[in-house]
Amino acid sequence: MPIKTQIVNTSGEGFYNITKEIRHCAKELNPQERDGILVLQIQHTSAALCVNEAFDPSAKEDMENFLKYLVPRDLSFITHTAEGPDDSPSHMKSILMQTGLTLIIEDGEFDIGRWSGIYLCEFRDHKQERKVKVKFIEG
Repeated sequence: MPIKTQIVNTSGEGFYNITKEIRHCAKELNPQERDGILVLQIQHTSAALCVNEAFDPSAKEDMENFLKYLVPRDLSFITHTAEGPDDSPSHMKSILMQTGLTLIIEDGEFDIGRWSGIYLCEFRDHKQERKVKVKFIEG
């Protein structure tokens, strides 16, 4: 079965709603609208994926600030700064999140909840080109 790669261009740290792009990938991979599972995997160690509140923009801002609170950049033990001050904190944030998601597809649609969205969580300061692998498994 084919795998699609969804490219997401980010412009710095933050949560990027990629629900529309993933729905499009799901339709392309499953044109017969069969039941199954959609698997998403991000191929980076300084970014993550999540499903969460996507209706109220303040929820996204709270999630972003929560991770900054949990992993501040001024931790005294940080030594990995080869790519800048966001280097080690970005990896720490990614271990708190998920690198993959599994979504149930029913009648060709994934239902993640009325107010939910799929986010690519970017933890680096600078522009990045992120790759999310998407695979549909019929079943």
